[in-house]
Parts: sequence; C-alpha cells; structure tokens
Amino acid sequence: MPPYLKNLAAYVDALRNMRETIIANIVFLGQIPAPTFHEKRRAIKFMDRLLENDVDECTTDGYQNPIGILRGKQSDLPPIVIVAHLDTTFPKDIDHNYTISETTIRGPGILDNSAGVGVLASLPAIFKQLDLTFQSDIILAGVIQSLGRGNQRGMRHLVKTWPTPIRGAICVEGVELGRLSYYSEGMIRCDITCQIIAEKGVEYRFKPNAILVLHELINQILAIPLPQKPRSRIIIGKINGGLKHGMIALDATLGLEIQSDSVKMVKTIFEDIKDMVTGISHEFGVRMKLETLSTVTASRLRYNHPLVKAAGQVMQTLGIDTVGEPSESELSILLSKKIPAVTLGLTHGENYHQPKSQLEIEPMFKGIAQVIGVLQAIDSGVCDE
Repeated sequence: MPPYLKNLAAYVDALRNMRETIIANIVFLGQIPAPTFHEKRRAIKFMDRLLENDVDECTTDGYQNPIGILRGKQSDLPPIVIVAHLDTTFPKDIDHNYTISETTIRGPGILDNSAGVGVLASLPAIFKQLDLTFQSDIILAGVIQSLGRGNQRGMRHLVKTWPTPIRGAICVEGVELGRLSYYSEGMIRCDITCQIIAEKGVEYRFKPNAILVLHELINQILAIPLPQKPRSRIIIGKINGGLKHGMIALDATLGLEIQSDSVKMVKTIFEDIKDMVTGISHEFGVRMKLETLSTVTASRLRYNHPLVKAAGQVMQTLGIDTVGEPSESELSILLSKKIPAVTLGLTHGENYHQPKSQLEIEPMFKGIAQVIGVLQAIDSGVCDE
C-alpha cells in the first residue's frame, strides 16, 4: 500500500475534531461578498487567516492573487499548488449572512466557492494539527477573477508568471464530493445582444421584436448539425429582454455556451453562429452584437496518468464513489500549461448557484482528507514523470 493511503481514516477523525475551526473559516470568509472583479476585501481577509495560521510566507502576485507558502524540506523541488477561486456569482447587495445548523451551512456562494476558500485557509492549521510535513513547498493560492467575464484571469496570471516549474496542482471546489476532474472541454461562452433602434430615415414595414429576432437565431442554432465525435453541444443558458407586457421588446440578450472535446470544433461552431448573427441583423435591420465572455482550451491528463490513478486510490480508500467529469475551472489553465492537476469536490450540497445554497458538513471531513491524500501522493512523486 502506498504511504499516502495509510492514514486517511485517521485524518477524517482528526478533522472532525477541528470542526469548529474549519467552519469558522468558511463562514468568516464566505460572508464577505466577493463578486467577480470585487474580491479585494475577501482576498485581504484570506491572507489574514493564512498569517494567523503561521504560513512561512504570505504575499500577493502582480495580479493581486493572495498566496500563502509553506516551506518544504527540499527547496530544490518544484512546488505543489493548491488553488481555490475567491469570487462568487452573487453581487454585494445580496444578504451574505450564513445559517449554521448541526449538519449544514446555508448561504449564497457556499458551494461555489466559499467552502473551498475556507478550507484552503484552514490547511496550515490542519497540517500542524496532523503533524504533516512535505518535501516540496506548498503554495496556497486564492485566485481572483475566475468566473464569467473574469475568464480565469487570476489563474492565467499566476501560472504565466510563476518563476519555477510546478510539480503538480489540486483545484478545490465546494461540490461535488466524488468528482475527479482531470480534463477540460473546449468552451466559448458568449452573449448575443439585439437592439431595435429606428435611425433617421429608416422605416420599418413590420417593426421587429428583439425577443423574436433572438428566437429566430435560436432556431438557426438548433439546426446546426453537431457531431457525436468529437462530442459537441450548444447550451442556451439564458435569455432576457423587453420592458413590459404591452410594449414590443426593443432590446434582448441571449447567453449561450459552446462545448466540445475539440478546440477546432468549438471555433467552427462559433464562426457559424457569428455568421448567423450577421445575417439576421441584416435581414431584420437590427443591431446585433456577439461578445465573447470566456474561453477554455480542451486539455487533459490520460485516464491512466499516475496522478489520476493515485487520486482514484485515495477516494476508494475513503469510500468515496468516483465520477470523472470535465471541469471549466482553474484546471483548464493548469493542464494547458502541461502541469499535472486534478479538481476535487469537498462535500455534498443543494441549490447550487442559488442564494439558499446548502452545504453538508459531515462529508466535508472525507473531502478534506482526500485533498491531503492527493497532496501527499504528488509530494511522493506520482507527477514526476
């Protein structure tokens, strides 16, 4: 049995004894609003927590990502990175007060990704309590500007500017316990806006309705033939527009995402939709704009990569049912730079991305133990190909 599998059950018991510390960090950081582009206050408090837990070094990089460093025994080894994104999808005016019961924590952003941030801030104290040391330096990075229009800017900067090779990495997400993400699909997420503006000298024979114009676009998108290999799909995620019931909608917005195993296919579909937008805008005499919000490059580890196999062994030893699924998180940036990495979920939960999202406390101790086990596996050399 590999050494990193031997003490996992004991870790779970020890983590239960640290329940109050872990929950306190999750709630303290989670109750600080951190919508994308406005993470500064949470980043400062995250660094405060790291300093209180005696990290060897605490700093920010050139993009203001807060970073804690725990020095390893061998300074010549590349570091291991553990990362969680600081931002959430909820604006500042949403009530961020959390409700704690014996079994759950409830509040906006708890699953994506306040739980991950709180656990990341707790790791120095956890390592000390479990008397864990590592050969490599451990980098604890809370990255900013990950979601939506942030387009993983914080993670992109961290990887691009880090001065040394990176031995391996773990991306920590609140849910779902059992996820083992070791690949990312190619993705383009975009908004398409339609505006009805009667310019001087322009007369409409039939005044167009912005919502119906986008409906025509949806019909054309649904007619795009998509291959089963490489797997490809177009997700129409949101549409909004108009002012009131008795008035023709003068503006509307459509949000969609193109996903595929193939970067080439993502780009091909995007160009097709771009041509449709141009054609429909001319046909209806309206203003239409296609704006790219974020992109992900398709990249992966092999299913039999030593890191993937080690993570699977850790989860199996802990009795966690494993589900392989793609990830659009920081994982895609790491893999695209040839850095071995996986994304792990910490616990189970409900109402993901809802103001009343809810996290289950008890499964989280296994979730943290799996992070420690995978970290020890990387430190033992499973990524040193």
